[in-house]
Amino acid sequence: MSDAVDRIVEQWRAERADLPLDAMATLGRLGRLAALAGPRIDEVFARFDLTHGEFDVLAALRRSGSPFTLTPTLLARTVMLSPAAMTNRLDRLENAGLVVREIDPGNRRSIRVSLTEAGRTRVDEAVTEHVANEERLLSTLSAADRRRLDDILRRLLAGLETL
Repeated sequence: MSDAVDRIVEQWRAERADLPLDAMATLGRLGRLAALAGPRIDEVFARFDLTHGEFDVLAALRRSGSPFTLTPTLLARTVMLSPAAMTNRLDRLENAGLVVREIDPGNRRSIRVSLTEAGRTRVDEAVTEHVANEERLLSTLSAADRRRLDDILRRLLAGLETL
């Protein structure tokens, strides 16, 4: 079995046999996987009138547990976003009635972001369909293959995060 990355690597081997191309192949496959899976994942979020980024914010609030409230700074860190970009996302989510921003009664200089009931319902419905979609996207792999792949990717991410 071969894929588009194999063809690219073979072309490079024909032109530059002096280069070690295994890393190019691995990272090329990871990039192609993200490019192919991304739109299929975004389609699910669009059915719930959400972007991927908006889902990430709602999911971070939902995962935080009751009362489903975080500061904008913590939310930005959680979803790896700049504070300015977080403000824009929160504006859209608040206008849609999915979150509310309130002054923290314990620290009036701080803001808290909370899921509304509509936000909680939306993210719960979206995450249910999202997980089912992810299962479909990985259905060509056995459970054992998925565990091995997950272990390998975990090690790769841990290594890259320390660079």
